[in-house]
Amino acid sequence: MENIQTGNDRERAARFTALYVRDHPRVSAFVYRRTGDRGSAEELTAEVFRIAWERVLGGEEVGTGWLFVTARNLLSNHHRAATRLTELHRRITDELDRAPASGEDSGVLETLERLPERHRDVLLLRYWDGLSTAETAAVVGCSGPTVWVRLHRAREAFREAFRDVHASPASLSPEESA
Repeated sequence: MENIQTGNDRERAARFTALYVRDHPRVSAFVYRRTGDRGSAEELTAEVFRIAWERVLGGEEVGTGWLFVTARNLLSNHHRAATRLTELHRRITDELDRAPASGEDSGVLETLERLPERHRDVLLLRYWDGLSTAETAAVVGCSGPTVWVRLHRAREAFREAFRDVHASPASLSPEESA
């Protein structure tokens, strides 16, 4: 299929090109001053103009003010994401600096590794990640009642696998195996 531009499409493209040529350096500088990182500034500026292009294609007018408001909103999102990432790194560092896992922790982790993925996923989503039944259902792609059935089966599988891990000769102390 051939893409035929109408006169209206050409006018929109010309207006957008003029806007881009005129305002790209200003928006880019605005974003760079607020991020201090050239790469992030380029990505955010490109996103501003991508959104602007979509709006122009939709027949909306986009001006300099709109570009700066959009840039400011994207910067807010960028800073929130950076804050969340910093917090995640802090939490991971704190977790890694904790005392070594106890034998029981190791047994639980080993048991989880042995479970089929379908059981492990529903257990981790519900108990590790703390998702509600509805949230777990949305992630797994099923109904709430189905999550309850899967949780029941996963808990049963976990109990059985945990007993197997702790009953294996490798997990028994020399006194227990004698």
